[in-house]
Amino acid sequence: MWAALAILLLAALGFQHFRQRRILFAWQRKHLHDLEDLQRRQQQTLTDANAQQQVLFNSMLEGLLLLDRHHRIYLANRAFKNLFRVKAELRGKTIVEALRVPELDALVKRVETDGQVFDYELKLPDLNERWLRVNAAAVFNSAGERDGTILVFHDLTRLKQLERTREEFVANVSHELRTPLSLIKGYVETLLDGARHNPEVAQRFLKIIERNAQRLDLLIQDLLTISALESGRMKLNLQPVDLHSLAEKVLNDLHGKADARGTTLLNLLPAFFAQVDANRLDQVFANLIDNAIKYGRTQGRVTVGGRQTETGMIEVSVTDDGPGIPTEALDRVFERFYRVDKARSRDQGGTGLGLSIVKHIIQSHGGEVWVESELGKGATFYFTLPATKKVPALPEPLSERVP
Repeated sequence: MWAALAILLLAALGFQHFRQRRILFAWQRKHLHDLEDLQRRQQQTLTDANAQQQVLFNSMLEGLLLLDRHHRIYLANRAFKNLFRVKAELRGKTIVEALRVPELDALVKRVETDGQVFDYELKLPDLNERWLRVNAAAVFNSAGERDGTILVFHDLTRLKQLERTREEFVANVSHELRTPLSLIKGYVETLLDGARHNPEVAQRFLKIIERNAQRLDLLIQDLLTISALESGRMKLNLQPVDLHSLAEKVLNDLHGKADARGTTLLNLLPAFFAQVDANRLDQVFANLIDNAIKYGRTQGRVTVGGRQTETGMIEVSVTDDGPGIPTEALDRVFERFYRVDKARSRDQGGTGLGLSIVKHIIQSHGGEVWVESELGKGATFYFTLPATKKVPALPEPLSERVP
C-alpha cells in the first residue's frame, strides 16, 4: 500500500513538474515573441524615422551637406546634388574626391578652426557661371567633442545675374541719356553766348536740339513701355486682327524711309487673323521692319511673310538681305541695349530697346520670338501668335512696293 502511495505521489510530482515546465516554456515563448515583435517595431520605427528624415532633407530647397569628424561625406540631400550636378553616391568620400572643389575643402578646414562661417560666397569652377552662398558650422556631441560639420548651400546665381543686369542697365541708360543731353546743353550754351543772333546758325542749332530732345523722349517712352511689359502692368486689348492689313499699314508708314535707301518692301503675309492687341502688334511690326530697312542692304529687299503651324499658331517672319548677324550675337540681340554694331546703330538712331520690347510683347501674347541669320545672307526675325477662328480666312493677298 505504501509502495502504491509513493508511486502515485511521484507520478503527481512528475506531472506537476511537467505542467510547470510547459507553462514556463509557453511563457518564455510568448515573451520571446513579444521581445522579437518589440525589436521589429523599434527597427521599423527607426527605419520610418530615417525615411522621414531623408524625405525632409530632400524636400529642402537649400543644399545640405553633413561631414563626419574625418571630413568625409555622411549625408548629401537632393538639392545639394542638383547644385553640384552630381548623380554618383557621395557617402564616405571627401569633398575633393566627390566634387573637386578645393575652395570648399579649405572652407571646411576653416570651420574646424573658427567653429562657423556665415555668408561665404562660392563661385563654382564650371563654364556656366554659378554662385552659391555657404553657411557652415561645426557639430559637437554631448561630451563637447567635435563630431562633424554641417554646410548649407543657397543658389545665388539668379541674384548675381539680376545684379549684373541692373548694373548694365543703369550704365546703358546713363550712356544713352548723356549723349543727347550733352549735345543739347552744348548747343544751348552756344546760343546763349551769341549764336542766337545769327538766324542761320540759330536755326541749325535749334533743329539739332529738337532732334536730340525727340531722341530723349523716345528713350523715355521705350523705358516706360518695357517697364510696364516686364512688370505685367500693361493690359492687352485682345481682339481678332487681320495681320496682313496691319503689316500693310506699317509698311505704308515706313514707305518714305524705304525709298530713301532704295529698299523694296514686300507684303507676302496671308490674311491670317490672330487674337492680339493691335496697337502693341503695330509696335512689333514697326520695330522689325524699321530694323530690316536700316540694317539691310541698300537697294535691297524687305519681306514680310507668314504661315500657320501644325500647333495652330501663326508664324510671322520679317526678312532682309543685309550683311546678317554674327552667330555669337544671335542669342543676345533681344537683350536691352545690346547692339551688334554699336557705331552703326548709333548713327542710325534708336534706343537699343526695340527688340527687347518686341520680345516682351510677343511673350505677353503667349508667343515666341527668335532670329535666324547667316553672315552675308541677311537675317530673318520670326514670331508666333495665337490664331483665332472668329473671323473666316480671306484669299491670300500679295502686294509689293518698288521705290
